[in-house]
Amino acid sequence: MARAVKTYGHVVLISGPESLLADRAVAERLDAARSQDPDVEIAQVDGGELDPGTFAEITGGSLFSSHRMAVIRDLGSTPADVQTAILSVVDKPLDDVGLVLVHPGGVKGKALMDRLKKARVETIDCPTPKTWDLPKLVAAEAKRVGASMDSETAQAVVDAVGHDLRSLASAVAQLASDSDQREIPRTLVHRYFGGRAEVTSFAVADAALAGRAGQAMEQLRWALSTGVAPVLVTSALASGLRGLGKYVSAAGGGMRDADLAREIGVPPWKLKTMRSQARGWDERGLAHALRAVATADAEIKGAADDAEYALERVVLAVTQSRTR
Repeated sequence: MARAVKTYGHVVLISGPESLLADRAVAERLDAARSQDPDVEIAQVDGGELDPGTFAEITGGSLFSSHRMAVIRDLGSTPADVQTAILSVVDKPLDDVGLVLVHPGGVKGKALMDRLKKARVETIDCPTPKTWDLPKLVAAEAKRVGASMDSETAQAVVDAVGHDLRSLASAVAQLASDSDQREIPRTLVHRYFGGRAEVTSFAVADAALAGRAGQAMEQLRWALSTGVAPVLVTSALASGLRGLGKYVSAAGGGMRDADLAREIGVPPWKLKTMRSQARGWDERGLAHALRAVATADAEIKGAADDAEYALERVVLAVTQSRTR
């Protein structure tokens, strides 16, 4: 049974930096409001543009509808006098009005957020997904649009498209639309995004961690020539090394693959790749490689004039940090 979504006479706080999730949460509330009253009057405003008069207008009675829904985005930018008016509605909800508050995260408007949480306002969190959760989210997105894909295909989408959730959702929708079968095949991902998948920062990192210096350098140069940001390469290298460090520390404990994957924070199928990579690493080599990555990260963020040269150096340093 679908859960009942509260609308009128109710205040909901949608909080977090992931805008796609926030937009969907807002859309869910508005759809529920329309299903209860097709003539509902809806107002969507940015907090920085609000004043007490405008707030009173969007939450007051209407000549054209018996119900209103007011969506206030960028909540932290609302002036102090509007925040007072918002808290008044929180304390005494209006029977024919639904109030949706959207906060993008961060410290802006912290005092108001603290008051809302203290008032136990219904809160929907929209955090930035963890890297290792993205394949699960891609698979869930496929299900959402009436398709399906296995874990490796979902990872291939992430490798090809990147970490932006909105871009991933768009890619899944395109694949589902153009697939002639319910389960999206990996071959379709490669057909659409193969060129991009070969130049992602994670492909560079995987080659470097495996000790394939020539392949890593070739992919790095191609990635940079096609617009991959240097900071994504150092981020992927650091992420891969940290994951490998966790694997090296935990792999000897006799854990089942499912438990080991959970401990490291990777999907179970990724363990096969990590086992292969880990054969050439020890704790000393990992520490040396991480220091090299930290230095390169500082260099590409302004400490050096040539980011490309810094990346080439760090890729070689990582491959040379292996014990064999």
